[in-house]
This record gives sequence, structure tokens and C-alpha cells, in this order.
Amino acid sequence: MSSETEYFTEKDANRVQVLSEALPYIQEFAGRTVVIKYGGAAMKDDSLKDKVIRDIVFLKSVGIRSVVVHGGGPEINSWLGKLNIQPQFKNGLRVTDAATMDVVEMVLVGRVNKELVSLIHRAGGLAVGLCGKDGDLVTARPCDQQDVGFVGEVANVNPKLVKSLVESGYVPVISSVAADKTGQAYNINADTVAGEIAAALDAEKLILLTDTPGILKDYKDPSTLLYELEIQEARDLIAQGIVSGGMIPKVECCVRSLAQGVRAAHIIDGRIPHALLLEIFTNSGIGSMIVPKKKDNSGIRK
Repeated sequence: MSSETEYFTEKDANRVQVLSEALPYIQEFAGRTVVIKYGGAAMKDDSLKDKVIRDIVFLKSVGIRSVVVHGGGPEINSWLGKLNIQPQFKNGLRVTDAATMDVVEMVLVGRVNKELVSLIHRAGGLAVGLCGKDGDLVTARPCDQQDVGFVGEVANVNPKLVKSLVESGYVPVISSVAADKTGQAYNINADTVAGEIAAALDAEKLILLTDTPGILKDYKDPSTLLYELEIQEARDLIAQGIVSGGMIPKVECCVRSLAQGVRAAHIIDGRIPHALLLEIFTNSGIGSMIVPKKKDNSGIRK
């Protein structure tokens, strides 16, 4: 007669062990809100995209309230090319004239957003696609920089609709298009939108999926990754020029969200399969976590 151990494989045993080890984190964050900014390679690579979507559905399935904010720069560039509109950038901002704004809204709201909603449904979740215009979610204002067209900043966030959807069991999927009080549409940086929505929702975490390991002391050396730092340390790194280029707005939006009550902000490498689960459900995580103040002798980093 066969022994009981012959009825399951080593792979089965490992899977159960991993789930058991994740239990303290699931208990810690069940019922809490996590805002995920989805972008970079994790949106372009189909195999990575599938894993991110499964991670989002997993988080929802274990009681973590997930809200997704997305960009879509490469898709916008592709459609601008099809329409013979030359993409232009100034100081890192997409110059957004009226024609480009039409394309941005079409791509982000009509294509990318609905594709992500559909993928969540296919993975067994429930999602609703939104943009800043829906339910007066995000009110925009022109950014301070001149000659960039309809590039906006967040003037106000009204989280009522998002809260209602989350409480009803849906994953809100939000594109970073919003309008000002006159109805004029604006293209807003998705990191910024994610940070402001996280603050308005009093989120437990803001997580930015990027194409970098996190915050590095030496951007050429991944081994210099900073796993945990306080707000002031992050500000100092910007002042010292260690955080530079495209990382500055990411770190700044993390700091701003923390200053408004978000408990932790994470910058992680979306090129790593299941990066979200690795960051949330392991002690060391895989990216950089910024917190208002480090906890002494804490057993769980998160």
C-alpha cells in the first residue's frame, strides 16, 4: 500500500510552505489599500504583464484592496507614428498639443485601460476602468512649465467613486488623463496621479513598478540598492544628486504621498516576475521602500 507522501510532489509541498510563510503578511495587510502604478517593461512584455495581472488578482483574493494607476508612453508613441505626428519632449515632459492630447486620451482611456480591465477579468478578478474625468476623480491644472501644451498637474482628488468600487469588490484601473474645471483634458504623469490617489485613499502602500532595481547609491551598480530609507534620507539623496534624472519625480511623488499619510512607498523592478508579491510578502523585499520613520527591531520590514 502506498504511503501518504506519495500522493503529493515536492513542488506541491513547496507551494504549501510558501503560502504558509506568507500568512503573517496576508494577516498584516488584509483590508488595507495598496495603490499600484503599473508601467515600464511590465506593460510591454506579455509574459510579465500576465504575472503582474495575476499578482493583482491574488492580492484582491487575499483581502488586500488593490487600485491600479497606469501610463502607456510606448503605446502613445506608436499611435502618434501611425498618425504621422512626431512625438516631442521637453525637460522630460511630453509636449502635448491638441492633436497629441486626442491621441493620449484615445490610447490611455480607450485602449490600454480597457485591455488591463479585460486581462484582470480573464485572470478571475473584477475590474472597472476609469480616468480622472470619471466621478470627478482627479481635477487637473496646467503644469508650471511653459510651452508643453496640455500637460497637467493634480489640483484635487475626489476618491469617493474609487472607494465605492473597492468596497464593492472591484479593482479600479485608472488612466492618468484628467480635466480642469472647464472640461479641458490634460495629460498628467502617472506616478504623480498614483501618489495623489494613494494619499486621498489613506493607502497602506504606494508601489511604483519601474525598469530599475530601485534607488541605487551608484546607478551603475545594482548591488548598491537601498532597501529601506526614511523621507529625509530620500530628500538628501536628491539634493546630493545621487537620485537624478527620471528617478527624481518618482522619489518625489513617493515622498509627497508619505507626507500626506501613506504608510510606505515602494520603488520596485517590474522586470522581475511576480515583483509585487516578492515585495509585499517577503521580509527583505526586492526594491526600495521609503517610510516616514524606520521601525526599530521590526521583524517584518513591510
